[in-house]
Amino acid sequence: MENLLIAVIAGLLVLLASVASVELGVSVALIEISLGVVAGNFLGLTSPPWMDFLAAFGSILLTFLAGAEVDARVMQEKLKESVLIGGLSFAAPFVGAWLFCAWVLGWSTPAAQIAGVALSTTSLAVVYTVLVETGLTLTPIGKLIMASTFVTDFGTALALALLFIRPTWWLVPFLGVSVLVIWAMVALQPWFFARYGERVIEPEIKGAVAALLVLMFFADKAQSHAVLPAFVLGLAVARIFHEHPELTRRFRVVAFALLTPFFFLKGGMNVSLKLVWANLGLLGLLFTVKQVTKIAGVYPLAKRWVPVNAMFTTLLMSTGLTFGTISSLYGLNAGILDRAQFSVLVTVVVASAVIPTVIAQRWFSPGPALRRAAPPSASPAPPGR
Repeated sequence: MENLLIAVIAGLLVLLASVASVELGVSVALIEISLGVVAGNFLGLTSPPWMDFLAAFGSILLTFLAGAEVDARVMQEKLKESVLIGGLSFAAPFVGAWLFCAWVLGWSTPAAQIAGVALSTTSLAVVYTVLVETGLTLTPIGKLIMASTFVTDFGTALALALLFIRPTWWLVPFLGVSVLVIWAMVALQPWFFARYGERVIEPEIKGAVAALLVLMFFADKAQSHAVLPAFVLGLAVARIFHEHPELTRRFRVVAFALLTPFFFLKGGMNVSLKLVWANLGLLGLLFTVKQVTKIAGVYPLAKRWVPVNAMFTTLLMSTGLTFGTISSLYGLNAGILDRAQFSVLVTVVVASAVIPTVIAQRWFSPGPALRRAAPPSASPAPPGR
């Protein structure tokens, strides 16, 4: 299929997803994932290199924006809560899925470990998108969920690195450049904003894009991923974003209008319905394992610290997409997973991005009073953005 034709189809699907999101009141990310499944299985849509790049950069930009939304003061004040909720959100499904795949399904130890990593994740992209759409990013519950998600995904990335990734000499430059980029962004931001800020050519956005591309380049060379340094970079410059809410709004426009739709579409396109149908029982078992272990790990603590919104918190922490897909793809490329195992794992990851989120938004979403409690500078995006 020609690149331009793929672009036309993808563009129409993205537009359709936006319209459907507004009409149905469902997160646009979930509809884009679902349309990606349709496009990959029924329209013959494949992901060319340009879409792979846009999807990869979209995930990094979303992660950066998610970090920029986290209030460092709240993270310090709620350090115990976020570490415990996020830590158990990672540990319970990681151990549960690993043991289930090894002892019940008879998978090899490396394959079972990959499954544990893939199913332990919480999707920063999905969580952030839902919090933006519901206007909860600057509320206490939104900040706690974001901080806990960071802890979960840090555990996931660390587990994948310790268990599987063989370090190369590029790892040292990657770590050094990550520290240097974060330091430079923090140190130069006041001067940069005073000199170049508030201009139609958007030097601030271009500077952040350049920094993220540098991180992606060195991460690729180190056979790693730029998600964690991108999130830490967002955390480091969060104060600037809080002081310039219009900058946050413009960043969101760039992300949600152009880049993130390709990330979510591509996530859906990774699913092979033929293999999924042939392994439907396995899919149901693994989805149940993830949700049961996530709920067992998160809900008791959420009930203690956010009793009114405990189930909403638990369901959002039960989502998965970016790291789950990355982990599964690593297992496939390394020969640890076969194609059927990969398709089932990716489908479980995608399903965990859709089903818990729909339930959370439909039946457990915090009320308007809580959203109105957010500071006026929050400028929440309307549903469907």
